[in-house]
Amino acid sequence: MGERTTRGPGLRVSLFPLTGPLRFLLLSSFLIPLGSFMVLPFMSVFLHERLGMGLGAVGVVLAVASLVQFSGGVVGGALADRIGLRRTMLWALVVRTAGFAGLLLALRWPPLAIWALVLTCCGAALYLPANKAYLVHGVDDERRPAFLSAGNAALNAGMAVGPLIAGPFVLSSPGWLFAAVTALFLAVTVGHARLPGTTAEHSTGSQETAPSGLLAGVAPLPFAANALAFYLYFHFQHFLAVYAVERASSAFYSMVLLLCFTLVIVVQPLASGLIRRMPYAVALAVGFTGLAAGLAVLAAGTRAALLAGGALITLGDIVLFLKNDLEALRRSPRSDAVVFGQQRLAAGLGACASGVLGGQLYGLGERAGHTGWFWLLAAAQCLLLPPLLLTLRRRTARPPVPDGDHEGALTRDDTDGRVPGR
Repeated sequence: MGERTTRGPGLRVSLFPLTGPLRFLLLSSFLIPLGSFMVLPFMSVFLHERLGMGLGAVGVVLAVASLVQFSGGVVGGALADRIGLRRTMLWALVVRTAGFAGLLLALRWPPLAIWALVLTCCGAALYLPANKAYLVHGVDDERRPAFLSAGNAALNAGMAVGPLIAGPFVLSSPGWLFAAVTALFLAVTVGHARLPGTTAEHSTGSQETAPSGLLAGVAPLPFAANALAFYLYFHFQHFLAVYAVERASSAFYSMVLLLCFTLVIVVQPLASGLIRRMPYAVALAVGFTGLAAGLAVLAAGTRAALLAGGALITLGDIVLFLKNDLEALRRSPRSDAVVFGQQRLAAGLGACASGVLGGQLYGLGERAGHTGWFWLLAAAQCLLLPPLLLTLRRRTARPPVPDGDHEGALTRDDTDGRVPGR
């Protein structure tokens, strides 16, 4: 019986019973990426072939949009801290809906497409920190991993299904597609307007004694680890398409992505309790080792290697992304929304660095005729760069916990002085 208590509640016990607002929020976590990924994955094709933009200009636009979508999360977290979670989600959806409506108008006035795309990314940046914070508001530490992983599973399910629905219509009937997505976002926005506010929405600022800057109270190690994890993961995200399509086909590349989405949907909720209990140093070692193994396997270039490499990378990231968020929540005195925003900023910096540096390295490998070396170099970075985090870990480590609990594992009372659920 003692062991069962230590292990914490199972997934079903952690999640249920769900209130009506939380059920709607999880449904929205599926519908929002579903609508977004009916459009966004095809923007490079749409901008280039439908609107006639050069590939260089398309690349710049997409790079800026990605940076806004990720790094703008730190602004979204601060805004939620100031005006409340529900209001922030609502305004974010209004902005994003306007962006998709702008894409519809861009069919008649093409220059509007760039601003419409940036608007959708601004909306995403504002929405996600508040969404995550609302999902775990008032939830105790033992149940938070289950709620976060359920939200991630819903998000990945939407990301997987969206392109499958929209693929045949992006170039043949973009007007109907953009209209349908705009209508979907309007409906989701109306639903969010009916959500109840949280009890802490108007009291967070008065309770918080720490400085209120965007990066005040940031947890250094989870922030750095998240930036590094996204930097290494986006080698896979940015460059697998061109690597896989020339060795297999675009259809097989879609199968690899579908496998990765499915793993997140199925494995992360089931493993969330184990990841919560895992010491932080162990989680970092497991996650980055999975990344290294997957990237190294990709170098073989066969279809089996593409599937196995994608699976290993995804399993590594399941551990890293969830554990970094949990550790950031545990170590920071700031509100949940601010913490999630800071972690999104780290993700954006890592993804941007991957695009800039990884693009140069992949280009060198392509010109040399040995793109497999790109993946081996990325795998080597997974093994060489994480030890640098140990220096940061030693500098920011707290005194040992008196009851012998290992550093990095969550306990009921180990919240570093922050108010649970804030």
